[in-house]
Amino acid sequence: MAKSLRSKRKRKMRAEKRKKNAPKELVRLKQALSNDKKGDAIMTDLEEIATVVPAEKIKGDADVTTEAGDCEHKMDVDSKRNKKTMLNEHGQYPVWMNQRQAKKLKAMRLKKKGCRVKKKKKGIAW
Repeated sequence: MAKSLRSKRKRKMRAEKRKKNAPKELVRLKQALSNDKKGDAIMTDLEEIATVVPAEKIKGDADVTTEAGDCEHKMDVDSKRNKKTMLNEHGQYPVWMNQRQAKKLKAMRLKKKGCRVKKKKKGIAW
C-alpha cells in the first residue's frame, strides 16, 4: 500500500522539507536549551513548559520497584470474563468484538447445549 506515484512524490517532498528545515530546528532547539551559549539549560523557562524531575529521583524510583518485585501499579483487567465464551458476568461480549463474531460464539455455545437456533425465513410471511 502507499506505492502510488502521488504518495511517492509526497514522501519525497516531505523528506526534502525535513532536510531544509533541519538546521532551523536545530538552532531553535539549541536556543531553547542554552543559557548565554554555555550549554546549560534554563530550568526556570523549561518548568513553565514541562515538569523537571532530577535524574536521581527517577533512578531511585526504578530501584524500589525492581527490588520489591511486585509492582504497585496493576492494570485493570476484566478477570471475570470467561475465556472460552468471551462473556462477562452480565452476559455481555467485549466492546471490541463485532456482531458477526458474537453471533458465531453464541451459535457454538447453543450447539454444545443441544439447543437449535431457529433461523428466520426470508421473504414475505403471509
